Amino acid sequence: MEVQWLLACHGLVTLLVLVSFLCGNWPIFQGTFIQRIHFFLTFGAYDYFRRFIHFVCGSRGSNAVNSVEYYFCDRPNPILQIMYLGIIGATYYLIATSSFSYIPGYYLSGQHRFMSFLAVGVGILLFLLTSFSDPGTVTSANVPQYLSAYPYDNIIFSEKECSTCRISKPARSKHCSICNRCVARFDHHCGWMNNCIGERNTRYFMAFILWHFLICIYGVVALALILAGRLKELKVIYILTEYYGIENSFRALAPQVVQWLLGAYNTQILIMMFLALVSLLLAGFFTYHAKLCLTNTTTNESFKWQEHLSWQRKVSEAKASAEALKASLDELGQERKPQESKWKSFFRRSRLEELEVVKNNVYDRGFLNNIHEVIFPLSTRRSFWANKSKSG
Repeated sequence: MEVQWLLACHGLVTLLVLVSFLCGNWPIFQGTFIQRIHFFLTFGAYDYFRRFIHFVCGSRGSNAVNSVEYYFCDRPNPILQIMYLGIIGATYYLIATSSFSYIPGYYLSGQHRFMSFLAVGVGILLFLLTSFSDPGTVTSANVPQYLSAYPYDNIIFSEKECSTCRISKPARSKHCSICNRCVARFDHHCGWMNNCIGERNTRYFMAFILWHFLICIYGVVALALILAGRLKELKVIYILTEYYGIENSFRALAPQVVQWLLGAYNTQILIMMFLALVSLLLAGFFTYHAKLCLTNTTTNESFKWQEHLSWQRKVSEAKASAEALKASLDELGQERKPQESKWKSFFRRSRLEELEVVKNNVYDRGFLNNIHEVIFPLSTRRSFWANKSKSG
């Protein structure tokens, strides 16, 4: 039982660290301990490390740390790509060496050996497509195409020139400081892909996340069926009830079965826990990006909208406060009116509560059109029809 509690605590701590690191800056976690853990993991721990290096090695050590930081965080590098290939390769190797000997089994046919290899192969193919495809680089040659595809809303996007590329900056685009290029319909720079996620590869990125979520679920279910098959083939339930005299009920058998599985198939159980945790993270990540795609909004635009709405709310509150103050001063200058009932004044709605700041996203063209734009980018379609009209 101590081993079970140890594994359970290890899984919970691992889940907390992963969720805090990857999702701690989401709005839902603001002001919680998850956000504080995220801050420590992403900034606090590294800041203490830099101070320690400076204390021990002086300025030479600090310069070395800054050089490494610049390469890893501010320039394109394949480190996370190599890590991804290592993780998926090591996981598949562990599954193959520990579990393929039980396939075919009581519940699984031999086809799952090849299906698992095919599933991992498709995942790597989507990874390569997302990593090495053009996200929609804006150049002087194609900037008119992007300017016509995405009009300015004059709310969060207005006509301006990119100070680095020295070309007109289309609406919904952003200059990526890491890749040093302007990207159309910029979503974010993904370190795992070593590439920007933009207009032309968002579809591959979404397919990559969804497919890897399905791979993790498939792995958990397949391993569970393998363990269930081993229980059936080795007649574990029969032995426990007939030879050890354990009551034939779930409550009595479950601890014994779990203890037997942990002792005989601990590798499979650890892999199942890992895949389950990753699947939860991928599900949350896919849900977040799917919601953005359905409203035709990018990650970059969502942050811009938060800043814009926050500013508009502050401006509106300031105007309402000024109007309320002016009304109060006007009342003081007039004849004294009968005093309002305390109950009425208590339940009277504040003018600040009546304020409503609305998000006016002109790029949201409806559910079907938004999905169609992700799968078939606007600039690609317009370029196709322009070329077709010229040839005609």
